[in-house]
Amino acid sequence: MVCKVGKDSFGNDYIENLKQNDISTEFTYQTKDAATGTASIIVSNEGQNIIVIVAGANLLLNTEDLREAASAISRAKVMICQLEVTPAASLEALRIAHSSGVKTLFNPAPAIADLDPQFYTLSDVFCCNESEAEILTSLEVGSPADAGKAALVLMERGCRVVIITLGAEGCVMLSQTEPVSKHIPTEKVKAVDTTGAGDSFVGALAFYLAYYPNLPLEEMLKRSSFIAAVSVQAIGTQSSYPYKKDLPLDLF
Repeated sequence: MVCKVGKDSFGNDYIENLKQNDISTEFTYQTKDAATGTASIIVSNEGQNIIVIVAGANLLLNTEDLREAASAISRAKVMICQLEVTPAASLEALRIAHSSGVKTLFNPAPAIADLDPQFYTLSDVFCCNESEAEILTSLEVGSPADAGKAALVLMERGCRVVIITLGAEGCVMLSQTEPVSKHIPTEKVKAVDTTGAGDSFVGALAFYLAYYPNLPLEEMLKRSSFIAAVSVQAIGTQSSYPYKKDLPLDLF
């Protein structure tokens, strides 16, 4: 994990949380210049959420920090990045990974309309949700067919693989090798809290890309959707993510 937190109780707790989950904190930087990033999350009775993010120290992660972590990035099987740090920091991470032949998985969240064109060409897998796809393409995405049209726009910007997640409707995939969009539905569940479902999906997908690279992409997406569906049935964000030991063996 390459990130930056504040020198405060939230930052200290976060570092301890990473260690408890066997995640390396070698490149978890702490700064006195900003507080640890936080999010205020409101969840409706239907499990839908509204999130207010105060980025704090996240925005102080810089390209110099990324270069210090370059050796770790270049040894990875897959690198995930998104936009809760500055676009410049994410772009530098993508450049380092791409130049080392590391598979890149980019999640443009929270989305910005004027995304640097390099994000598309440096992303092996470009994965966004329907609202992010709308911001990026200016197209309405209210159905799998709409998502297919938005995915085509993103593909034309240089992406190799585009995945648009659709919540309870599953996801749509499009790739340079399979240029016709495909809708991959997911099983219906009773959601109690959808917060972090997209991150659950992206994390699961990164796992399959890293450890099961020969699995067909469609199968990876089905399994990632299943894991995300498990997460929405529990309250919380990280606390809703299942451990491998608690998931069906046929996922592995």
